[in-house]
Amino acid sequence: MPRRLESSVRARTWCRVDLAGGTLDLWPLGLLHPGSRTVNLAIDLPVEVDLTPAEEGYCLRQGSSEERVDSAEALAETDGGALIGLIAMDVGLPPSIIEIHSASPQGGGLGASSALTVATLAAAEALAGGERSPATRVARRARDLEARLMSLPTGVQDHYPALLGGALEIEYRPGGEEIRRLDVDLEALGDRLLVAYTGRSHFSAGNNWRIVRRRLEGDPEIIELFDGIRDVAREVPEALERGDWESVGELVASEWSFRSQLAEDISTPGIESLLAVAGREGAWGGKACGAGGGGCIVVLCPAERRRRVAEALEAEGARVLPARPVSSGLEVTRLETR
Repeated sequence: MPRRLESSVRARTWCRVDLAGGTLDLWPLGLLHPGSRTVNLAIDLPVEVDLTPAEEGYCLRQGSSEERVDSAEALAETDGGALIGLIAMDVGLPPSIIEIHSASPQGGGLGASSALTVATLAAAEALAGGERSPATRVARRARDLEARLMSLPTGVQDHYPALLGGALEIEYRPGGEEIRRLDVDLEALGDRLLVAYTGRSHFSAGNNWRIVRRRLEGDPEIIELFDGIRDVAREVPEALERGDWESVGELVASEWSFRSQLAEDISTPGIESLLAVAGREGAWGGKACGAGGGGCIVVLCPAERRRRVAEALEAEGARVLPARPVSSGLEVTRLETR
């Protein structure tokens, strides 16, 4: 006799590149620099979570690895399942098989862990039969769960591209962030945008905490750098919307000139070498994604130079990722499995 059909849920979302204003999403930094915003972009490197009900226990599968435990608490104690276990505890996820697929390099600085948190929350909500929560609520819940996991400040800029897709302006105001979807020709932008993995993983939380602490202590150097980041980020949305790609590239490079000074290990010789190579091949500008220290870089260049820049980056040891801007946001589908 065939087994009965059980409902499974798949949540699919996206990684992001931050063009300007990252780190200011860490509360309360954006509030301390009025007018602060982050400008970022969803890219078609997917993160997927499949949830299937199980009779007992939890099974987490990712790539070739598999964890089997009796409880969500036990899953939260594992190295590979700490985040998923914490989410399962928070939402009351029943026994489940959890399968994760991510197209981002590990430690790539593309917001993949936040995209994973968003996808897992959405899948758990759908599995329970509830209505989808508003994006702001999901982003803040995901932020808080990640902060609990790391015992460090975390922000919200990674979650909104995963939820909404497209190019976004996230402004930090008293009472909460305001999100504006930018009217950008994503196809044209994609013809001029490159994302490349440096080959070195990064860990953002440690850098972020040192920077936050210096800002809260009133370090004048950090205050000046954040003012510079804020001022550049305020110019990027208009340049994107008018399709002035050269100006966007130059602004991204200007933002990096401030960001790279926030902490000693944000920039590395490898990052600077790749950005210099791209510049020699005609790129307008670029920066490290996320908190730097490794991970990926994003570069903007003329469309006719894109292939040459990509070849030069790969000759330098980077791996150019098949990443283009994507307009769609979070997708949740129900599957039928036997």
